[in-house]
Amino acid sequence: MNRTELNKYKAMLEARRAELAGGSRSRDEIRIEKTPDALDEVQLAGERELAIRNLDREANLLRNVRAALARIEDGSYGVCLHCEEEIKPKRLEAVPWTAYCIRCQEAADRHEFESAETLDAILADAA
Repeated sequence: MNRTELNKYKAMLEARRAELAGGSRSRDEIRIEKTPDALDEVQLAGERELAIRNLDREANLLRNVRAALARIEDGSYGVCLHCEEEIKPKRLEAVPWTAYCIRCQEAADRHEFESAETLDAILADAA
C-alpha cells in the first residue's frame, strides 16, 4: 500500500473517530424515569435499551477505528490480523477499520476462531 492510499484511509478514519467521539449522541437517553403509568414505563424501558445498544455499538466502532489508526502508525494496516494476507482495497474502502480480510471475517462471524477484537474487549472489561 502506498503512502497516498494510507493517508486517504487515515483521513477517513480520523473523520470517523471525530464523528464518534464528539457525536451528538446523548447519554440522557439512558436515564431511568419513573412514571405512574405502567405502559409508559415499559415504553421508556424499551427506548432506554435501544439507546444503550446504540451507545455500545458506537463505543465498539470507536474502539475499532482507534485500533485501525494504531495499525497505520505501526505499519500493519491493511494486513489481516489472522492470516496476515493483504486486505483487498475494496474491503478497506467499505470498512476502513476492518482488521480482517473477508474470508477471516466470515470465519470470525461463525466463531471459528477467537478474534483479537474479542480478546481486546475481554481485556478491556477486565481492567
